[in-house]
Amino acid sequence: MGKTTKRFQELLKKIDENKIYSISEGIDAVKTLKSAKFDETVEIALKLNVDPRHADQMVRGSVILPAGTGKKVRVAVIAKDAKADEAKNAGADIVGSDDLVDDIAKGVINFDVLIATPNLMGLVGKVGRILGPKGLMPNPKTGTVTMDVAQAVNNAKSGQVNFRVDKQGNIHAGLGKVSFSKEQLSENISAFIKAINKHKPAAAKGRYVKNAALSLTMSPSVSLDTQEVMDLK
Repeated sequence: MGKTTKRFQELLKKIDENKIYSISEGIDAVKTLKSAKFDETVEIALKLNVDPRHADQMVRGSVILPAGTGKKVRVAVIAKDAKADEAKNAGADIVGSDDLVDDIAKGVINFDVLIATPNLMGLVGKVGRILGPKGLMPNPKTGTVTMDVAQAVNNAKSGQVNFRVDKQGNIHAGLGKVSFSKEQLSENISAFIKAINKHKPAAAKGRYVKNAALSLTMSPSVSLDTQEVMDLK
């Protein structure tokens, strides 16, 4: 533990904890915080002024990051016949129906994204209690329940990030790698924030974004200017 703490203390010296950073400054700052042996993920955390217990204040959707996520995404598709062929041709890693659901029921999950055709959602429902907590349940809002499986596979492979506000009103997402150029990170962060702003519920009152922060997988975080964040449309 001591080593981690010492490393963390060293990183804290590189940033000003009391400073509110512009998005541009925030990206520069987190890029100096690289300390792990692997290519760390640049993460954003937003605290929204919404109460997700009310359906009309739920913030959920997906966005395609212009520069991708920097990680290889394994995509599984639950489909039959022509739709199964379409998924395979689009580059899905795993395609199946009952056999795939049986595997999931046994706890075998070799994928990061699950897509299903609407007619097979009854089948998927059998393993909903396994998929739900892992955030893998296909959903029409994120484009993962669809007849256009080829498009959904392409989206997942090309850097689609799904977001969903938690019970406390927080949203977390990985928006690229620390090895990305500043331009790539700026594009990704901008696209993500715009998507969050676009999904602002009409019922949300007051300041929509209470707090915003950027960090790396293993770093402290820097606070972002929430006004700049809310102004990104």
